[in-house]
Amino acid sequence: MRIISGKYAKRNLFTLKSQKTRPTSDKVKESLFNSLGQFFAGGEVLDLYAGSGALGIEAVSRGCERAVLNDVSRPACQIIRKNVDLTKEPDRFEVFTMPAKVALKVFADQERKFDLVFLDPPYAKQQMVKDMTALASLDLLKPGAKIVVETDEQTDLPPVAGFDLLKDHHMGKTIVRIYQRAE
Repeated sequence: MRIISGKYAKRNLFTLKSQKTRPTSDKVKESLFNSLGQFFAGGEVLDLYAGSGALGIEAVSRGCERAVLNDVSRPACQIIRKNVDLTKEPDRFEVFTMPAKVALKVFADQERKFDLVFLDPPYAKQQMVKDMTALASLDLLKPGAKIVVETDEQTDLPPVAGFDLLKDHHMGKTIVRIYQRAE
């Protein structure tokens, strides 16, 4: 797995040797970022279930200002820190080790707001809908913020109040949905 494009392009990333994380393949990652517009003019990113940190690092590589990378797993966070070190710009990243629900409350208490959020929890649709609802109710999203949800092909997500589904990509066994906060 590697950074595909931008300022950190072609850097190989470390991954956790475990069944608990499912790194997003380079092919899916490239298609996902093509759908988002490839490059960004600033903005703050949250990857709530970061795994290796690849999506948040890719977003910063492509122009986002900062990324907040969270994972409940301590070994995953060690890998994320190693990958952040590869960027040689650690001040552009924050790494947290918390359950998602706790992390969202902490970020709300800090009055954080995000332009782009990645959601790829290991336990499917019930949690994604809860996370999206919490992001909105805790006022963690900037106007027009986008949320990228990655699932397997068996997961069918219901409409989520307060969000518009912009894109629904099927890439093999992976489905990537891009939502935008409704105005």
